[in-house]
Amino acid sequence: MADQPLIPPFGKKVHLEDYDPSFTNGMSKDDAKAREKKLEARMGELQEMLYAQGTQSLLVVLQAMDAGGKDGAIKHVFDAVNPQGVGVTAFKQPTPEELAHDFLWRVHPHVPPKGYIGIFNRSHYEDVLVVRVNQLVPQEVWEKRYEHINAFERLIAERGTRILKFFLHISRDEQKRRFQERLDDPSKQWKFAMGDLPIREQWDDYMKAYEAVLTRCHTEAAPWHVVPANKKWYRDLVITQSIVQALEEMEVRYPDPEPGLESVVIPD
Repeated sequence: MADQPLIPPFGKKVHLEDYDPSFTNGMSKDDAKAREKKLEARMGELQEMLYAQGTQSLLVVLQAMDAGGKDGAIKHVFDAVNPQGVGVTAFKQPTPEELAHDFLWRVHPHVPPKGYIGIFNRSHYEDVLVVRVNQLVPQEVWEKRYEHINAFERLIAERGTRILKFFLHISRDEQKRRFQERLDDPSKQWKFAMGDLPIREQWDDYMKAYEAVLTRCHTEAAPWHVVPANKKWYRDLVITQSIVQALEEMEVRYPDPEPGLESVVIPD
């Protein structure tokens, strides 16, 4: 494949078979890493301005199949930013208290406040992915959630939160390779769970669920990025580049200094 879009066309059904998870746009690993390093430095500068300005925020949503690289992306992409201005939320199985409320109740408190970058490791989309595939609620319930999600994202976008959503797209063969790597490496065996195998058997069902998400919750206010993620180094470059571009477009800057600073004399 000569080229493929990172952001799917709006208003058209997404077919994941059209997106090569091994796509690297002809780049070499060395070139990609060198480019990412420069972009990370710029991201650090922009994040400091975002924090200082305190008028906008950035939400980064990461979704993927098991072993898709969410943890690795967080570790490598955000290693150049000030951790004081970044928050990571990993959404696990809902607690009894969370299940007693609407499905977005547990999400809203973790939306980043102004000046911050928030990262969702899994997200509100689990309620139209896991819930759909495993039929945890009736279809008439989860069908309505796509529009609830769009309304929720539209709300926080209008309140000054830029939203970037990344689906880390790996192949079934790559997932198998990564699972085997975890089994073979004692330092990584803790990452492997026996429950991952039944989920792997549901691969096709999950791909259909992801296609629905990428089609029905793909908006100008909160676009999806289909990230080719078989090559970790290309995945990291794509995410870093997208975040830097978004922060540039947000026109973050340092706030104006207090008037009269030019006449300030620091006492001995």
